[in-house]
Amino acid sequence: MSISRRKALAIMGGGTILAATAATGLFAATRRPGRALAPWSMAGEPIEPRRHALSYAILAPNPHNRQPWLVELKGADTVILHRDMARDLPETDPHSRQLTIGLGCFLELMAIAASQTGHAVDLDVFPDGEDGPVAVARFREGADADPLFAHALERRSCKEPYSDQQVPADLVARLKPLADIRTDPQEVAAIRDLTWKAWETEAFTPRTMQESVDLMRFGKSEINANPDGIDLGGPFLEALMLAGVLSREAQSDPESAGFKEGVRIYREMLHATPAYAVVTTPGNSRADQIDAGRRWLRLNLTTTALGLSLHPVSQALQEFAEMKPHYDEAHRLLADTGHTVQMLGRLGFGPAVQPSPRWPLETRIIDG
Repeated sequence: MSISRRKALAIMGGGTILAATAATGLFAATRRPGRALAPWSMAGEPIEPRRHALSYAILAPNPHNRQPWLVELKGADTVILHRDMARDLPETDPHSRQLTIGLGCFLELMAIAASQTGHAVDLDVFPDGEDGPVAVARFREGADADPLFAHALERRSCKEPYSDQQVPADLVARLKPLADIRTDPQEVAAIRDLTWKAWETEAFTPRTMQESVDLMRFGKSEINANPDGIDLGGPFLEALMLAGVLSREAQSDPESAGFKEGVRIYREMLHATPAYAVVTTPGNSRADQIDAGRRWLRLNLTTTALGLSLHPVSQALQEFAEMKPHYDEAHRLLADTGHTVQMLGRLGFGPAVQPSPRWPLETRIIDG
């Protein structure tokens, strides 16, 4: 998650804006965390087909940008995917459902990228049960190139307010094979209210908020050193850090001015939403969760192709005790009886945003 200059201005308020702005100058030119963003420019460089596909797969969306994937390369044609349990989110994702969805996104982007070298990928998901590998993937020749690959490097999760422009019916029709698109004004208003209440619940439950604060990376040095979690960078924000205004301590304190402005900012963002995309599954098995992630990845690439923005707002789907009333309401609003809502996303027209940091591919490959 990156905070824009607009958000930073709101966080600042009052008289410290001028001093923080004056601090940028030449400093601004050096604040891009180039090492953390390098995987985006290096994607596609490996020649070996599996590494080529994996160099794109590591760019997949995933909760809190935890990048929970570890891979083994076996023989000449096999990739074994594991979940890195050191990257679990025990407070907000106690059953690792959201992380499993992120691994589904990884697998789908790997398969799409593999198609560019003429390779199909045969997946065996959780072949040894939940305690074993997430998937065994075998590459074989004989695939046509997937056209969605053209948008792999442009794909983003746009965490900004969207315009009030409605999503046209023809675009909704293009997305319906991948998700349930909600555009009815009354439905949209109810979902908006739900997402806001759920966000407040996560933010004002100390242990769930602290999980996010612990994963915040403040400034270029922290982002480059740990290119995962919630990145808070850029010249303006780093000027605020130098001024002592933006800090990890302030983000842990609901009484601080910065925390309160952050609440206002997120309320503005969540309410500036003209439509929603919903991914459900008949059950809630690990295979269902992988399938939901694969569909979400294709949805995100398709929205990119259509000029739309997409942003997961899945707080109401989290399975910790304080969230249960919103979880139940989400399922009442969004799913058939007995089905599971796996993903909920804001949909609309948003601004261009920067990519999220990533660990280099070589750090995600392990020996078997």
